[in-house]
Amino acid sequence: MPPPPPSGTPAFGTSPTEPVSTEETTTFETVLDSIGLKRYQMTVVACCALVAMIDGFDTQAIGLVAPEIAAEWRVNPSAFGLVFGVGLFGSLVGALLFGVTSDRFGRKPNLLAAVVVFALVSLATPLATSVEGLMLARFLTGFGLGGALPGIISITCEYTPRRMRATIVGLMFCGFPLGATIGGVVAAKLIPTFGWQSVFYLGGGAPLLLLPLLAVRLPESAQFLAIRGDRERLGKVLARMKIPLRAEQIAPEPPMTRSPVASLFTEGRAAGTLLFWAGIFLSLLMAYLLVNWIPLVARLTGVDRSAAVLGVAVLNLGGVIGCLTLGRLADRTRRPTLVLGWGYALGALAIASIGLSNGSASTLLLTSLVAGFLAIGAQICTVALCASFYETALRATGVGWSVGIGRIGAIVGPVLGGLLLGAGVGAPVLFMVTGLAALGAAIAVFAVGRRYVHVGRREATDQR
Repeated sequence: MPPPPPSGTPAFGTSPTEPVSTEETTTFETVLDSIGLKRYQMTVVACCALVAMIDGFDTQAIGLVAPEIAAEWRVNPSAFGLVFGVGLFGSLVGALLFGVTSDRFGRKPNLLAAVVVFALVSLATPLATSVEGLMLARFLTGFGLGGALPGIISITCEYTPRRMRATIVGLMFCGFPLGATIGGVVAAKLIPTFGWQSVFYLGGGAPLLLLPLLAVRLPESAQFLAIRGDRERLGKVLARMKIPLRAEQIAPEPPMTRSPVASLFTEGRAAGTLLFWAGIFLSLLMAYLLVNWIPLVARLTGVDRSAAVLGVAVLNLGGVIGCLTLGRLADRTRRPTLVLGWGYALGALAIASIGLSNGSASTLLLTSLVAGFLAIGAQICTVALCASFYETALRATGVGWSVGIGRIGAIVGPVLGGLLLGAGVGAPVLFMVTGLAALGAAIAVFAVGRRYVHVGRREATDQR
């Protein structure tokens, strides 16, 4: 029989009922459950969503401009598999490193540092004149982009009541595909008029403009402050949230007593950690193969340039709508992994259908929209559930390593697409392979659900 889940981690689908007491200490999470979602928390979510939007825009940027750079530099489009891959490798390194340092030094300073990195490097990207120079720029941009993710996911999770966490974290993370959607629409207008360089100027300038807002309006995680015993700053957060409690009344959460990475595999976390890694790995392999290769493959099948770029836009738009729909269903059921698992499974069929568009722009757009709704929507919600799996002291590390391991899949996906195309594989086989990755993610998520149900039954037995 598997061990119980880590302390402080609620079972999926449960709703807290403990009231906030002003006479004795209470946890900040219990306070959140009592007050619900207020304007202050919505501001926090909005700030994190803006970062996610810019992250999505900049991550997608290279896929949008690749056909133009390939034509201008007269290089084979298959060479961009390595360009896509090295940027995602940088994202992997950034997510792993910033996840650990966010749990050690705080979410906010690490997030601001990551934003500065990817903003400045994005602005410098048009200076590249070779594939090698472009690879270096994309590695450094990816380092900053990946480093921002543990911070925004952890902060959003730690300011959201448990009963709506999957919905709100998913809503925030919808900024990522939404930014990619906007990127597709904007790039379709910018590139013909101002050239491919304009996409990177926009992707670097926007985060620099956002930095002052983040510095002023985005708070440090209150739960992190409770762990560190920083009562002065915690008191200021409580005052800004208009919570009638003193910092001394917030019970400090226990810090990790060992390496945070090693702790991901102790106290019943090991199986859940590995399953989340597998699911996110496969789902990001699927997602990044789609967003990087749909424009090029669509052009090869006869779809015009604007429709090829819009294919990625509607894929991400479907992801936004799907995340909101699936996330809401997940919060309303005691078996949210069934919702997400079937999203992946049905999404696999839709992804395979993309390869059957046969040069039809309307078929490409319709199948991309459905695939985004099901598979990309489930992928975003899986990240939200992963954040709920870990307690505060481990959350940024857990999310960072899950996203980091997932980035390996994000690297493999575009490179695999390049290898398949280089071997002469057609669009139907390429997208069928991508659909199999979504099916594998479904299996991993179903397995997570079986484990949680088993643990939940054991807890009920122990309580009796």
